[in-house]
Amino acid sequence: MQRLTRAVAVVGSLALLAALVLAPHGDAGAHPVGELWWIGVLPFAGLLGAIAVFPLLPPIAHWWHSNLNRYVVSLVAAGLALAYIGLDSGAVGVGNALHHAVPGEYVPFMCLLFALYVIAGGLRIETPFDGHPRENLSLLAVGALLASFVGTTGAAMVLIRPLLESIRRRRYQAHSVIFFIFIVCNCGGCLLPIGDPPLFMGYLRGVPFGWTLSLWKEWLIVNGLLLVAYAAIDSWLHRKERREIQRADDHRRFRIEGAANIPLLAAAIAAVALVVPGTPLPGTEWNAPAFLREGILLALCAASWRLTPRSVRQANRFEFGAIIEVAAIFIGIFVSMQTPLAVLSAKGAELGISSPIAFYWVTGALSSFLDNAPTYVVFFEIAKTLPHAPDEAYVALATGEIRADLLTAISLGAVFMGANTYIGNGPNFMVKAIAEGEGVKMPSFFGYMAWSVGILVPLLALAEVFFP
Repeated sequence: MQRLTRAVAVVGSLALLAALVLAPHGDAGAHPVGELWWIGVLPFAGLLGAIAVFPLLPPIAHWWHSNLNRYVVSLVAAGLALAYIGLDSGAVGVGNALHHAVPGEYVPFMCLLFALYVIAGGLRIETPFDGHPRENLSLLAVGALLASFVGTTGAAMVLIRPLLESIRRRRYQAHSVIFFIFIVCNCGGCLLPIGDPPLFMGYLRGVPFGWTLSLWKEWLIVNGLLLVAYAAIDSWLHRKERREIQRADDHRRFRIEGAANIPLLAAAIAAVALVVPGTPLPGTEWNAPAFLREGILLALCAASWRLTPRSVRQANRFEFGAIIEVAAIFIGIFVSMQTPLAVLSAKGAELGISSPIAFYWVTGALSSFLDNAPTYVVFFEIAKTLPHAPDEAYVALATGEIRADLLTAISLGAVFMGANTYIGNGPNFMVKAIAEGEGVKMPSFFGYMAWSVGILVPLLALAEVFFP
């Protein structure tokens, strides 16, 4: 069985590579939408179903635990999606979808995650924390602020290990990681374009770099409510344990090891913000070639690996399983979601949404299951096409303008509600995998959604009352 799985993985990988190289493609980023578009959505829905259900089925759960088997399921979903696209719109459609999904999205996505994973994995922040609620709360509060300035992925990779070290003596652990995903991996990142991928897509489309700072009230309200909710839940569970957490006997104190990774992390964030393919490099008239940014990120990975003492990574229990899991699953997600995104682009205007509330909730709901960056782009473009309203404030773009209230709604919906599922934003799944690697029993896909629907969504609805 294992040999057959390996053979399917090899053949599927070669077929995907051959289609990427040989399939003709035009300028369009996605394929046309036919009348039977709902059939093309099934592979994506099936992959989501596998991610959600397979870990819950005893006969399949152990099989699903293998990254190789996850990769095969991912390839099957991608292959079925491409087969539909080929039947619906021919080889050019397959080429457009593949080039948009793989070199356009998946490769930059994985290079960024891989770089931050490796660099942050060589940075060890040791604290004297032993799981007391106020200590855990302080880590989440720092993460909420850090996420906007080093990105949600960067902040998550730097702080998840100190949090896991803090809670390792606690009986109840999963809730801390869940709120970490809510706050550090998502809601904390709305103050700057480098904070979360959707906002960066807006910046590339002409939204002024500093405009997102105007979202500080929404950032403060949502993250404040989440921190209050976490403090209440963690304090209650701490008391429920009916014992004080034993203080560490090794006299730990605040200490940073692998400090050479700090400038490397800063350089990685700068590369993402400043090196944009097809646009002039800072201070020059030379356009950045394709994959220059990714090459810089991989070079920084190599520098981190060379400069970090092995003892630091061993102390962090660093291994590549978590990032391999993300890579195996997300190749299928990025390819198979091309049809849902094409449908959304073609028929999004027919949804009839025009109010900020509608944009907030529809963008957020779809960002929970589709990648939140392309979902943001679709609704950004829809908002630009709405008739001009003379009484509304507008944000000037490089080409045209967009209503400020709609831009705010789209931005907040994409950033905040990317936390609703494990796949809504890149670092969510990676933090889950790291936590499970450290022995934390994380909830299933649906179990996590029970937390997000039960706590996060009501808080986002409450916060909406205070939005401008």
